[in-house]
Amino acid sequence: MDARDRLREYLEQRRELGESEFVLDGLSVDEALSKLGVRGATPEPDTPRNARASGPVSGDWRQALRSVGVDQPTAAKEPAVSDPALSDPAVSLPAATAKIGRYEMPAPSEPSESASGELKQGLVVGHTMEPGAGALANLDSIDAIAKAIAACTSCGLHAGAKNPVPGEGNPHAGFVVVGEAPGATEDETGRPFVGAAGQLLTKILAAVNLAREEVFICNVLKHRPPGNRNPAPEEIKACSPFLLRQLELLQPRVILALGTFASQTLLQTTIPIGKLRGQVHRYYGVPLIVTYHPAALLRNPSWKRPTWEDVQLARRVFDSAPSGA
Repeated sequence: MDARDRLREYLEQRRELGESEFVLDGLSVDEALSKLGVRGATPEPDTPRNARASGPVSGDWRQALRSVGVDQPTAAKEPAVSDPALSDPAVSLPAATAKIGRYEMPAPSEPSESASGELKQGLVVGHTMEPGAGALANLDSIDAIAKAIAACTSCGLHAGAKNPVPGEGNPHAGFVVVGEAPGATEDETGRPFVGAAGQLLTKILAAVNLAREEVFICNVLKHRPPGNRNPAPEEIKACSPFLLRQLELLQPRVILALGTFASQTLLQTTIPIGKLRGQVHRYYGVPLIVTYHPAALLRNPSWKRPTWEDVQLARRVFDSAPSGA
């Protein structure tokens, strides 16, 4: 790997961790990546450095979500961030290690706890989730929500998308996975997480003894943004009520948020994902665990150990919650 490739990999890692500013000859992370030819990096050559946003989530995002009834989070404790270093999760949970291809999975470890032995508590958004209390209370089933998403024209995403991607899985699932937005394969099929990242997600879930069919998988956005660009505030505003209504009906015991966008959007924060990990947040009363997006793991295998720890934590919270809670 030459110096150019090493720099590109490093900058992509910093961006995935939620950083948008990095001192490199006066360039932002996206500008540097753009000069290296990385797709998805947006240069801002005419924007003064001190006028750029300081994080990946702008105030407009928070304002958009406040407008649909999402409260500001309460204060969180600073989490301990684990050092990344591992491999791919396997399909089962052995006592020692197991292999999938060339990757090896470690034995299960305990999630992060405070000195008192309690799980670390994080951000709190909203109040207790009550079925029928949201803006789309007339939608009384997951299928009804899917049909409403297919007919939605509240933002421009529907015009360029091939298919809506409302989500899929067990309508009685206690375990809900929330990602960012559909990609190209998901847009083609109308199903969430079916590309390479989705295949890895299926293996990750299987590693904690959860079949894909047992959980519910969805995204914050229900149509694909053109070119997989970052979602716009009006798109978040249009899609958020659908996600909230899905969660009202599902009444999950735990939510696993994948990646920076989903985590920061649900928790209404600009805290980098590396610092949101290792805590039990609350989204309308539901425990929420943050971890890296499977697509990031395909680029950065060193993040597989912390992801494995996060998913174990989500499974532990899921198992400890009363059924139907």
